[in-house]
Amino acid sequence: MSSSSATVVTGAAASATGLTRNQRRGFMAAWGGWALDGMDASIYALVLVPALTELLPNSGVEVNQGSVGYYGSILQAMFLLGWGLSMVWGPISDRVGRVRALMLTILCYSLFTFLCGVVNNIWQLAVLRILVGIGIGGEQPVGAAYLAEELSESQRKIGAGLMHTGYYFGFFFASVANYFIGANYGWRWMFIFGGLPALLIGFIRYGVRESAKWEERFGKDEHKRPKMRDAFAKIFSPMYLRRTMVMSGLFLVSIIGLWAGSIYVPTAVTQVAVRTGSAAADAARLASYGGMLLAIGTIVGCVVAPFLAERYGRRPAMALYFAIMGVSIVVAFGYVFYLTTAALTWFYVCVFFLGFGGANFALYTLWLPELYSTDCRASAIGYVSSVGRFVGVAMVFILATGIRSYGSLGVPVAITAAAFLVGLVLLPLAEETRGKSLPA
Repeated sequence: MSSSSATVVTGAAASATGLTRNQRRGFMAAWGGWALDGMDASIYALVLVPALTELLPNSGVEVNQGSVGYYGSILQAMFLLGWGLSMVWGPISDRVGRVRALMLTILCYSLFTFLCGVVNNIWQLAVLRILVGIGIGGEQPVGAAYLAEELSESQRKIGAGLMHTGYYFGFFFASVANYFIGANYGWRWMFIFGGLPALLIGFIRYGVRESAKWEERFGKDEHKRPKMRDAFAKIFSPMYLRRTMVMSGLFLVSIIGLWAGSIYVPTAVTQVAVRTGSAAADAARLASYGGMLLAIGTIVGCVVAPFLAERYGRRPAMALYFAIMGVSIVVAFGYVFYLTTAALTWFYVCVFFLGFGGANFALYTLWLPELYSTDCRASAIGYVSSVGRFVGVAMVFILATGIRSYGSLGVPVAITAAAFLVGLVLLPLAEETRGKSLPA
């Protein structure tokens, strides 16, 4: 085929889909990385009970419902600590480019997730969860910056919502894997299965070019690329300081909802199932159903999010998602968890709406890139999506103490929904960007 003919064919394909070849591949890479992130994060929640049942005695700790909840929360805090440290990927991405940074984040979390499958005690698992968090936490800011800069104005808004569905398709993939792998072969093979994201690196390395806006501004002259310290410092300049502080506060609220609400769904389902007479293997499968429902609800919320944000604005859309998630946490954990009849059925209903509200993270993927310029965009997204996790570590320890003292996870988790009231107070301080173009 001649070069002119190839150009015609490529142009026709781009016209038919609205995306160029690199945009399609770039979206697949970012979506796939985000999906595998979600799968990795969900694996821990799904195998929490069986893993700690085996590892706690090896660590000199008696196994009971309270100790599983307590040490499970500590390990979640370690993961959040690693995710907080992952803000380093933002300046790295602003300096070396989005594609290279994306490859490194995937390699990091794939390797250390695989190693979680061979640990002998909870302390080894804690260290590895920190390292996994560092890798997983870097994929979001890099992928979000890439899509915002590579897609057109009309494409990037719906692309933000669709990209975020990947994380919750990952929840679904993990639930399916747990149904077949975890329930039949044990929790270790689930972590080993979680090492598969490394395969995506080859696709990114050979199939995806750098984002258009980053390449146009910095790709031709390496000396123009921002130094990592300069990119990071700019998000605290007078121009951006308020945005950075307010969005960090809002993201913290979302983190509390995720890690004190959604992440406890498999454990809560398992405990309700066992309490109502289910065998351990059946409880694992029922927990998988809960994870699938959570994923479906969130995927629906992610698809709807860009349309609500464009119709009503970023702030009203976020307020709606905060309200849905907060109410769902209160009802699911504060009331339904303790029912003696039909508890599992009603808990599943609440889980769907909890998932829908959890799609508030998709709004950040749309909103945050609109607040910062290309030379500090990834640094800003990385900081906002990571710094709140340090506070989240403290919140998880507080929650763990509450679970241990109360003797169950229901009421302590339900109380965390108060964080969404703080989010509703902060929202009017955030800058509305509906109708504005992506900054250069």
